Amino acid sequence: MFIQSVALHNFRNYESLLVEFSPNVNVFIGKNAQGKTNLLEAFFVLALARSHRTTDDKDLIRWDQDFAKINAKVVKELGNEKLELVVSKAGKRARINKLEQKKLSNYVGNLNIVLFAPEDLNLIKGNPTQRRRFLDMEIGQISRSYLANFSQFKKILRQRNNYLKQLQKRKTDDKIYLDVLTEQLAKLGTEIIVERQSFLKKLEAYMQKVHIGLTNNEEALRITYLTTSFDDSLTEKNDIYENLKANYQQNYDKEIRAGTTLFGPQRDDIAFLINNHNVADFGSQGQQRTVVLSIKLAEVELIKGVIGDYPVLLLDDVLSELDEIRQTKLLKAIEDNIQTFITTTSIEGINREIVKNPKIYNVENGQIVKKLEEGR
Repeated sequence: MFIQSVALHNFRNYESLLVEFSPNVNVFIGKNAQGKTNLLEAFFVLALARSHRTTDDKDLIRWDQDFAKINAKVVKELGNEKLELVVSKAGKRARINKLEQKKLSNYVGNLNIVLFAPEDLNLIKGNPTQRRRFLDMEIGQISRSYLANFSQFKKILRQRNNYLKQLQKRKTDDKIYLDVLTEQLAKLGTEIIVERQSFLKKLEAYMQKVHIGLTNNEEALRITYLTTSFDDSLTEKNDIYENLKANYQQNYDKEIRAGTTLFGPQRDDIAFLINNHNVADFGSQGQQRTVVLSIKLAEVELIKGVIGDYPVLLLDDVLSELDEIRQTKLLKAIEDNIQTFITTTSIEGINREIVKNPKIYNVENGQIVKKLEEGR
């Protein structure tokens, strides 16, 4: 899979842009705040219909404009597709081969992306929200059922939280409606938890292979799902559902006093363990960076294993964050296999013995002002 060309209209600082890419390595060079990261964000938004940098879609629209539009031609193993995503103040509209998609969940997954950015280094030591967001975005790319369940879960969660606040303020005392919402939430929450566990099991297998290579077989890496929502020794879907529902019901009074839902996948977390020690607490900075690199390379292989095609890899100013050994391992892994987009302030930061003949673009003030020749 690779992006053949992209057209941007009123996206961030890009008024208008049409550019074609190499199916191998593409490098965007420029000073800071010129639009390099905005280009990668456009690819990300096109793929997932959401940004990794903002939760407010209005931020994606060029100043004083009403909408932003991203078009792309994507070449895939089973044929080519034309993707279009329009972001406006009224919402998002998506098309595949000019056919409008009624649900974004039917659109997401037609372009698969793996992004490695400096903020991903916080995936280990950052807060649980970052790790849950990572799970939700990565699973959503390869599972439409997860997207649909997660969307419905958020809707029911909002309704339940609003009703808990009404019970807290004694505007109602009807627990029957709370029972209905609780049952719905437990069913959807169970679906989400089970898919997360399945994804993490697959990711762990790929990560272990990658990590062995990165550490010369000196470290054993594991992922564990952290939860207070249910008995984490349970593995059967129905048992998880019954346990989760019972946990809600036994804590009605506690949740009413808090005015919010205290259990469920929206509060769960994951941990990465090296030799059975949590990397966030006991790992060195080098170990933490190696784990994140293992995650990203494992994501690439996992997506390939699920969809039969390599995703597009985005490296946003991340090479400067890696030492020479880790940078070499990363660049070797993508060699000749994966379309890769790299942003950097200087080509000197890229090992040209490994990355041969990249297509190089000079980005300045929301424009590609000069396309340098390959290999120069």
